[in-house]
Amino acid sequence: MTLKAGNILEGTVVNITSFGAFVEVEGKTGLVHISEVSDNYVKNIRDYLKEKDKVKVKIISIDDNGKMSLSIKQASHNKKSLRPLEIDWQKESNKQNQGTFEDRLSKFLKDSEERFQDIKKHQDSKGKGYKRSSNY
Repeated sequence: MTLKAGNILEGTVVNITSFGAFVEVEGKTGLVHISEVSDNYVKNIRDYLKEKDKVKVKIISIDDNGKMSLSIKQASHNKKSLRPLEIDWQKESNKQNQGTFEDRLSKFLKDSEERFQDIKKHQDSKGKGYKRSSNY
């Protein structure tokens, strides 16, 4: 298979540095920058990788000199599309049109009043703690 950007392949970690890991893929070595190891913050890359580990990597880019930029985190899961979900507007309008406007308005006001009372009760209970008295 030819190496090109976007391919997901298996490689072997050959060296680890403070800024990333060098991974050999099909006889060529590329760099997985520390920011491309995990979705979580990586303080010490050695907590995530060891030399000779087999890892799945995605080729991010290959420059004119043949240097490969690789990513483990992009290879491990499919990125969610930024495209919005398709919405069935007929179905949505039927959901919203359940009852008359007055019915929906009264339900909204009732729900809002219940939420407001919950918030007020929670705020009132915060002030009712034991207070330390200076009269001992």
